[in-house]
Order: sequence, then C-alpha cells, then structure tokens
Amino acid sequence: MDLFERQYQQLRDRDAPLAARMRPRSLTEFVGQEEIVGPGRLLRRAIQADQLSSIIFYGAPGTGKTTLAQIIANTTKAKFIAINAVLAGVKDIREAVETAKTLRGQYGQRTILFIDEVHRFNKSQQDALLPWVENGTLTLIGATTENPYFEVNKALVSRSRLFQLKPLTAIHLHQVLEQAIADSQRGYGDKSIELTAEAADHWTNIANGDARTVLNALELAVETTEPDDAGVIKIDLSIAEASIQQRAVLYDKEGDAHFDTISAFIKSLRGSDPDAALYWLARMVYAGEDPRFILRRMLILAGEDVGLADPQAVVVVNACAQAFDRIGMPEGQYPLAQAALYLATAPKSNRVLGYFDALAAVEKEREFEIPNPLKDNNRDQKGFGHGVGYNYPHAYRDHWVAQQYLPTALQGKVFYDPSTQGYEGGIRDRLQRQREAQLAAMTEQIGFAGEILSYGSTDSSAKRVSPEVSSGASPASKVEQWLQRTVNQAGQQLA
Repeated sequence: MDLFERQYQQLRDRDAPLAARMRPRSLTEFVGQEEIVGPGRLLRRAIQADQLSSIIFYGAPGTGKTTLAQIIANTTKAKFIAINAVLAGVKDIREAVETAKTLRGQYGQRTILFIDEVHRFNKSQQDALLPWVENGTLTLIGATTENPYFEVNKALVSRSRLFQLKPLTAIHLHQVLEQAIADSQRGYGDKSIELTAEAADHWTNIANGDARTVLNALELAVETTEPDDAGVIKIDLSIAEASIQQRAVLYDKEGDAHFDTISAFIKSLRGSDPDAALYWLARMVYAGEDPRFILRRMLILAGEDVGLADPQAVVVVNACAQAFDRIGMPEGQYPLAQAALYLATAPKSNRVLGYFDALAAVEKEREFEIPNPLKDNNRDQKGFGHGVGYNYPHAYRDHWVAQQYLPTALQGKVFYDPSTQGYEGGIRDRLQRQREAQLAAMTEQIGFAGEILSYGSTDSSAKRVSPEVSSGASPASKVEQWLQRTVNQAGQQLA
C-alpha cells in the first residue's frame, strides 16, 4: 500500500457513515444473536479456534451478517477475500481460486472467500464456486437476505452450515445506541449528547430490529441538531421522529416476507379473525404490496374456504375488486378492507374441494360410458336409444325426480358433502332428502331386470340385462354404495 492509498483509506474511514464506523471488530463488541455466537456456541468456538468450514449467514438487513464476516476476517489467520455478488462475476471467482491455490501451495495458508448478497449470483456463477468449495480450496462465507434453500445452489447449501440471524430486540438496539454515544474514536463519545428515553424507544420501535437504521437515525439527529449554550446536543422525541419518519418494513415482493405475510393474512381470514386479517392487510399495504394481488388471493379464498356457506362472498369480493380498479389508491383501501372483513366474518366451508375428488376419479379411473338416458337424443334416439328413459325434472313436483346421473359404475360415489355452515346448511338438508329419495327409488328397482336409468336396446322383445349384472356388481353391493351417499363423509373429503 503506497502513501496515497493509505491516505485514501484514512479519509474513507473518517468520513464513513456512523453505521460503518461502529461496525463491531470483535465478538466482545458484537451485540445480539446469542443463539449463534453466545458463549459456548458452535460458531463462536469455531471463530475463536480459527477452524471455520463453509457457512452461509441468512437474515434481514442490519442483523449482523457482514459484521460477523468482518469479525472472522479480523480473527482468522487465513487469507480473507471479500467480494459483492452485485458487482463480481466468474472472473473474480477465478482470481480468488488462483490466489487460494498459490497460498496453499507456497505457504500452506487457507483462503476464506466472503460473498455478500450471494443470492445475486446466477446459477452458472454459483456452479463455478462449487468444485473449489467441495475440495477445500476455498472456505465460503455467504451472506444473503433471501432464503438460501430457494435462492442458493442446493449443492452449495448442502456443503455449508446455515446460520439464520434474527432481527435484533429493543434491548439490543439500545445497546447499539449506547455504544455509539460512548465511543470517542468511532462514535460520538467526544460530544455531549443527551438522548431522552422516549427518543431512544421511538428509534428502537421503528427500526424493526435493524441496527443500521438506528445508527443512521442517531447520526442524522446529532449532525443536524445545534448544541445548547452548555454545548449539549439534546435529542428529544420530536427530533427523533423527524430523523426517522417511516418504519423500516422488511418486505421483498419476491422474497420470504412476501409469501409469509400473505400466508398469515389468508390463514387469518380462514380462521375468521377480522382483527388479525386487518393487521396483516395493513402491513402489506404499508410495505407497498400490489392491492390487486391481495384481492386476487381473496377471490380464491372466497371460493376455496367460504364456498356455498355464503355464496355472496365471491360476489362481494369481486365487486370490491372492481371498485378498487375504478377508484385506485388511497381511497381503494376502503373496498380492500371491506372485502377482508367480509371474508373474515363469513361462515366457512371448503366442501367445494369435492371437485378435486371428482377430478381425481376422472384421472385415475377409466372413462365410464355416459348412460343412454343422459345422452343427446336429437341424433341417435331411434338407432341406439339415446335419451330414452330420461325423466324431465320440470315435469315433476318441486322440479325434481329421483333418477341417477352418474355412470353406473360410479353409483354411490359422493363428491360433494355439504357442511352445516350458513347457507350450505340448507343445501345439506335438501340434498340429503333427495339422496334418500334416490335410494328408495333404487331399492324399488332391484327386483326388476332394469333400473331407472336403463340402457341398451329399446326393442321390447330383446333380452334386457341388468346393469348390476353387466358391471359385475351384485344388487346388495349396489345398495351399500347408495347407502354411503346418505352418510356424512367429511373425514374422507378432508383427506
């Protein structure tokens, strides 16, 4: 390092933001993450013994991922190379590999490669790392804000120990503030600062566990507040509020926070908790989530989890979606909240999932022939008897007649089992009566050669074969199948 480079580094360190200057240099200065680097913990012992294997730090911004990497750099005897995946590429990886080979061959020195934002590397770049991590040429330390199980090469993850860093607590953030105010070399220990408890509490509350946010707020407050006559910089609640006006919300529309928050919202709606639903809704809107995405998910829930317990749910949510498209934000928050409250307080039924049982029957079983009475009689009634034997429901009382509509081999199969919730409870009562009538009609036909929905030749002189006989099913077993249609099969539906 020449004179100019040393002067540049000194100026850079002096003019760096407070958060950068106050970055802990050792484990004794490090705040938080006791589960990972607390006394006696595995990572702490590995750092102190300088015996690290490849690791990946995963956590929200400001939780200490890069700081831990810097502490390792200050502690280890290995060569420490740091790159940022946003700026680096395969060329940088190759240079690090060549350096590692040279140092290992000539001096027996290990090389640690720290990659910040490692999830930014594409697949080919991550693949370029794999053989050198696997054979021990490089010890990898990766840092990422995204779930490494989804964003990092699975082979790299399997060869690394994964440590998840949690957001700092209010106690930890208070400690960070105290360190910055007391440190005379890197912080504001050379100044007289009076920070009220209300101001500090406001910062720690708004920061959402991010130490960098707290330090940035302190720096702005100190640098923009004039000292009083006694030379004291007083930071009260009003100054604290001005220095950090909006809560730092961890929310990436393509990351875990996005999926976890919408999951919490949907589960709150399904669980009929309007308070929780409004909270998660507000959290998404505040973070900038697309309201149309939220409305689409509510439309799905209206069909999946409310269903016929309240048939108006889909209508109301769809109307709210149309209203939002017409008026936009911020007034669009009213129909957005209305849709959420309607769904949260509506009776619930997921019996529409019976459709997927029917779909499974279509996919797994052979295609059964449509019974003749259900076929179109406009073309082949005379030649094949299509449509013969069909009873027109409107010609009967209550516009319903007890006849079979499923293929003969599927008689007795129950796909829809109504719940007792809301409007669907009435459907259940009516449907049970109709199925019992179908059962009675079926029972009356067992002693005859045919059944209500007979098929085959329409020639009266032809020998008629019972469908039960032709399908290999006995009349008794067919009655058992029909009896099943009057039994609540909620357990099977849920399975």
